[in-house]
Amino acid sequence: MSKYNVTITETLLLSVPIEADSKEEAENIINDAWYNGEYILGDTNFTGVSFDARKVMEE
Repeated sequence: MSKYNVTITETLLLSVPIEADSKEEAENIINDAWYNGEYILGDTNFTGVSFDARKVMEE
């Protein structure tokens, strides 16, 4: 029997309307707000999951 490390990646999604002068400014505003805890994503924002198995090399 082989050993595998399996990475689980969950994707959460939230679209936030924002007024800004540019794409970069909009992203910076939301980035700052997210880091300040203004947007907390949870199970209602779940959009998918993926699994990636990689065989562990035996020494």
